Amino acid sequence: MKILNNLCCVLLAIFAMGSPAKGQNPLAGIDTSLSRHPFVYAGEWDYRNNLQTIWMVKTGKVVWSYGIPIKDDKGELQELGDVHVLSNGHILFSRKVGASEITRDKKIVWNYDAPKGTEIHTSQPVGLDKVLIMQNGFPAKILIVNKISGKVEKELVMPTGDIKTTHGQFRHVRLTNAGTFLVSHMNMGKVVEYDSTGKVLWSVMADHPWAAIRLKNGNTLISGDQAGYAREVNPKGETVWEFSQKDAPGIPLYNIQECNRLENGNTIICNWCPNKIKDPKLWVNSVQVFEVTPNKKIVWALKSWANPDFGPASAIQLLDQKGKEELGQLQR
Repeated sequence: MKILNNLCCVLLAIFAMGSPAKGQNPLAGIDTSLSRHPFVYAGEWDYRNNLQTIWMVKTGKVVWSYGIPIKDDKGELQELGDVHVLSNGHILFSRKVGASEITRDKKIVWNYDAPKGTEIHTSQPVGLDKVLIMQNGFPAKILIVNKISGKVEKELVMPTGDIKTTHGQFRHVRLTNAGTFLVSHMNMGKVVEYDSTGKVLWSVMADHPWAAIRLKNGNTLISGDQAGYAREVNPKGETVWEFSQKDAPGIPLYNIQECNRLENGNTIICNWCPNKIKDPKLWVNSVQVFEVTPNKKIVWALKSWANPDFGPASAIQLLDQKGKEELGQLQR
């Protein structure tokens, strides 16, 4: 009986360490201000609102926003999944049924409509005159489009396994600075690096990967959508760093979408909630974005569901990082 009592005490102690005390604020001591970073932010499937909105925040205030209807003129659902601020001030974004580029005065200067039966969740700038698109479909294709001429300069067919729908194939795909393609095969459970001809150069297994980026140190940062993790692996495929639910007691992680690595070594994590919180009235309880240090300390938590209501988090670009987005100088 004494052994049983001791065991119960140990289990209770472990449980207490992993859960906040009743009434305790899990964000206590964490910076939750909007002024920590200037940023541009977007999220997919905010079905509470008729407009899906890209937000820009500076000095803690919304300084610019741009909305698109939740359904296009054909009745198709639009989703904001990828967003980039270019050095010329333009904003490039994906919208599921296509991709667009707009000026700060909200003039559309480039547009690509997804062919029927396809989806687009990637719109990566390649210089100021080209864009990489991942076109989900049968077949699925990586496209590099010249925005000036409108011509497709590169087309690379991607394997999709035995999936029967386009939606679960790919989210963010990235062209690396080495000219290779880093592809997160969500339904196939792996991240693969391809050369310009489609030859496999490197791969690693990963549970439902939403995105992967090649870091300046040569490692790869992967976000796990349904499994809720941000994981850094080395060229051997070994995990050298990971942030998951056990590292955030009392703060639920949901679908981890975009992750960024900052100049100071911290990691920005988008925590998208709609699939796992079915009642949208309860979304307000979730933290949309985390900033965590290499030792996994949370130093910033973005939780803004009113005044302003940013909606679910899919993509965020911090505007205080050095480098030009279209030259691949940011780790996102």
